[in-house]
Amino acid sequence: MSSLGLYLPGHSPLHRMRAGTKLLFMLLAGAGSVFLDHPWQVAAALAVVLAGYGVAGLPWRTPLRQAKPLIWILGFVAVFHVLVSGWERAFVFVGVILSLVLLAALVTLTTRTTDMIDAVVRALRPTRLLGVNPERVGLLLSLGIRSVPVVVGLAEEVRDAQRARGLTASPRAFAVPLIVRSLRHADALGDALVARGADD
Repeated sequence: MSSLGLYLPGHSPLHRMRAGTKLLFMLLAGAGSVFLDHPWQVAAALAVVLAGYGVAGLPWRTPLRQAKPLIWILGFVAVFHVLVSGWERAFVFVGVILSLVLLAALVTLTTRTTDMIDAVVRALRPTRLLGVNPERVGLLLSLGIRSVPVVVGLAEEVRDAQRARGLTASPRAFAVPLIVRSLRHADALGDALVARGADD
């Protein structure tokens, strides 16, 4: 299973930082990324994010593992932008995406999921006046986060089954059983929530 987004225990300053502070910084970084227009700015942002991995005491291979699932997508996007608008624009576009993905991964690697959910619930408490249930939002977020490794595991099971049967790597033969298994998991999860009175 991919290690993307899995919490790694530690005692670094980033591990000790409050989850709400890290989430707020990530939000501001995402909003500020729209103002990065030059390659040197993107390179500086990427260097800061990579320095964060060092401050967190994470192995140097960690950011490489986080970026690995995006290699083909980013490569395709880079080639497209090089052909359409030149290498500088391609570097800016791909660099911004890579920086934000690595930043998000850094936050999740140094923050327990429960701490992040608690921070979001606390931030949403004022919205009770608008009829929003912060605890319900927290439950939805935790279920969404938990579903990511579940779906990855289901995808690996489907791929292993294909290899065991000697089937070719057909996108349709892979996607259909994955969707079916994912829907079955969703149904089972829904039944479990209903049994616990969370169906309103």
